[in-house]
Amino acid sequence: MQIYHVIPISIRQDLMVKPRCIAVSLKTFLSGFIITMIGSLKTNIKGLFLVCLFLISTLPAIASEKMEIRVVNTIGMEFVLIPPGTFVMGSPAEEAHRDVSELQHPVTISRPFYMQTSEVTVEQWQTVMGKRFIGRKKGKGDVPVVKVSWHDCIKFIDKLNQITGDRYMLPTEAQWEYAARAGAATAYFWGDQIECSQAMFANNPKKYDHCVSANVVAGLEPGQPAPVKSYLPNAWGLYDMHGNVWEWCVDLFSRYHASPVVDPRETHSGHHRVRRGGSWFGPGYSIRSANRAHGHPMSRLQNTGFRLVMVPPGLPEKADQSP
Repeated sequence: MQIYHVIPISIRQDLMVKPRCIAVSLKTFLSGFIITMIGSLKTNIKGLFLVCLFLISTLPAIASEKMEIRVVNTIGMEFVLIPPGTFVMGSPAEEAHRDVSELQHPVTISRPFYMQTSEVTVEQWQTVMGKRFIGRKKGKGDVPVVKVSWHDCIKFIDKLNQITGDRYMLPTEAQWEYAARAGAATAYFWGDQIECSQAMFANNPKKYDHCVSANVVAGLEPGQPAPVKSYLPNAWGLYDMHGNVWEWCVDLFSRYHASPVVDPRETHSGHHRVRRGGSWFGPGYSIRSANRAHGHPMSRLQNTGFRLVMVPPGLPEKADQSP
């Protein structure tokens, strides 16, 4: 029996050049997964138990579906498989520019999921929603679509689900930070310092203009986001998790609790929806992995877009998946 599993970054970079599927044996997958989970979940026994219970209940479906590491849907949206695991969400007290809302706490992601490798582009938006919906969402086809409200994103997702027959949704805030970090505990996936060549930020000639000159030299337009995938991806093959445009999450904005949690998803408390990742409009510290922002779900902002999560085929539906 064979099962597909996330592979090391050195191999994943090769996949970016020559897409292919790599399988490992079920025995190898389980032994490696258990070793990893015991190490990362030693402070969260409940999380370890739930992840293992999930694997036992869904392993036949996963094996039969042969989960691919990288998938492209019928309209050209690319996704990579993100494995389950535990990480520390939030920022340490000594991290520069941290906010009190970034309280550190252990979080377990109990199920694998697919994350879109880039933000949804203007071309992808127009393909799904049609020209009459494009309105103020103009721009080159490969730039992130912006000026989309949280409710607009939900309409896009509903229509995409109908078109493809797949299950898409906005990421939870925990899924977003887990995927952005890709195993890193630093302010950014590459470390604690940031340079203009590493992400799109401070490209605002009227306020935060630190990177405008460098971006012009690199052939990027000032006062707007860059085409998606203009910068190097993180260890899981995700582009622009830091900067370019803020990204809507499904959660309502609320305070963290210090106790360990499994698959957190805030849908009952609060009024504003979470935005993550920072954008071209603001300074470098605003694009840290742990930085949190929020917005009214009806607001359409020039620095805000979104990316999607896709539920792997064959996984059972989870309770409380409504926004």
